[in-house]
Amino acid sequence: MNMSKNLEENEDIISNLNRFKTENNDQNSYIWEKKYQQIGEKLVVKPVLLYNLMEKKQALTWREWGGLHSQEDVEKETKRIQNELKELVLEVDYPISILPLTEVNTDKKSKEVVNTDCDVILLYAAGSAGDEIYKQNRIDQITNSNKDVLMFLRHKSGPTYLWYKKAHPRLLRNGTDKFEHDNMTYKDIVVDDYSGVTKRLRSLFGLKNVNNTKVLSINGVGKAGQDNNIVKNVKSLWGLDIETLKSQELKDRMYRSMGYSSKIGETKKRIKKFLDQDNIIEVEAEEEYILSSFILLDVLKDLMKETDSTAITIKDCMNLGELTGTTACLPFSLINDEGLMAFCESDFTAIPAGILMRFIANKPVFMNNPTFPHDGMTTCANCTAPRRMNGKEYEAASIFTHFESDYGAAPKVQFHQGQLITSVIPDFDSEKWLGFKGKVEETPFYDICRSQMDCKIEGDYEQLLKNMRGFHWLTCYGDYLEEFEYALHKIGINFENISAE
Repeated sequence: MNMSKNLEENEDIISNLNRFKTENNDQNSYIWEKKYQQIGEKLVVKPVLLYNLMEKKQALTWREWGGLHSQEDVEKETKRIQNELKELVLEVDYPISILPLTEVNTDKKSKEVVNTDCDVILLYAAGSAGDEIYKQNRIDQITNSNKDVLMFLRHKSGPTYLWYKKAHPRLLRNGTDKFEHDNMTYKDIVVDDYSGVTKRLRSLFGLKNVNNTKVLSINGVGKAGQDNNIVKNVKSLWGLDIETLKSQELKDRMYRSMGYSSKIGETKKRIKKFLDQDNIIEVEAEEEYILSSFILLDVLKDLMKETDSTAITIKDCMNLGELTGTTACLPFSLINDEGLMAFCESDFTAIPAGILMRFIANKPVFMNNPTFPHDGMTTCANCTAPRRMNGKEYEAASIFTHFESDYGAAPKVQFHQGQLITSVIPDFDSEKWLGFKGKVEETPFYDICRSQMDCKIEGDYEQLLKNMRGFHWLTCYGDYLEEFEYALHKIGINFENISAE
């Protein structure tokens, strides 16, 4: 059976990802928004210019390092920062709100900053009053605020900052040879490079929203490894809110939905629009499987809405046939394309990594089964894969059955040849993850899960073989290894970048 052709956008799935920028009533506050189903909360950033103007003293050392010597210098620097932040907001592709810049040169103002309702303090550390050689009370107050602090230092991008000299020996090491700061490391400091700022903010956006994610797990909580404390670890480390539901509920709802003739008629119209797209290449799954898949899609989305969940998974999802008349492959693919999240097999050793990747990349995530890396390449495959891998256009696809059961409906996505990808490999114990960059060499048709990519590994594949952990991999379009390394560093998970130079 081949039902296809004639390009039509599937309006039932998602509108185009067009973004726009707005400025609120405060001309120095900038907000990023998207005109589509945005599931992440904005990262709220408070920029702070820390400086100190000192009076000249005859025949004494009176001036600290740095290029801000007058109020006029401060005003120029304030305008420079405001313009840079405006450009930053226009460039990022994740939801962010940057509050008005505060100039801090008194203890009172530093206390006000600490009490600001924000997620991150972006600290422009130009100067500070030096009461004692190792005690910088204002910068200590800000950096020990129990908020994430990202420090920006100038070397060549403007007037040199005092903390370009002092950040390592005085702040991070407190005048010793050991790192002593409780809230910051050298990874939280950026010199001149705004791309380093945006990458770190992207990481923090991801971490914030993993903690705000509710996952609906049907048929219980599963795992791919032997960790018996997986639920405890997922909640304590990642802050995920997991709600479970018995699989019988799926059967009951599917039965009721199949009984409404009007529902069936409308669903068939949606299916026709979906299959009539030009880039649906081939359809071999039977019509009844596809119909059941779209009915299941609606049931799953209703359950997500009722439970206020933005992610869903099903334990033992490969054996749903008797309950739903199909598999979850196609419904999960469509849910991911909408901007929500769906992960197969209820593998909570990998799902947190998938959620973090979804927010960091701001794109759908391909949760896949890896193969044995060899000769600098590997194959990644699963019967559930998003088509909207770049967050915008749909990749071409064919609709087959689920491979292992030869049942239901599953997409075979034609991943874009030559596409740069990031693959992240979480371990079973949340101790050490691996990651690498690669390129899609081809989308073959082996006798394995339907959506397949042969990937060229960038880096030492033998090192990947030697240190590989866990089971499922998470893959997305683009390069986000730096963001992952920073995010995992913040929560105490080691990260090995196989593609590091």
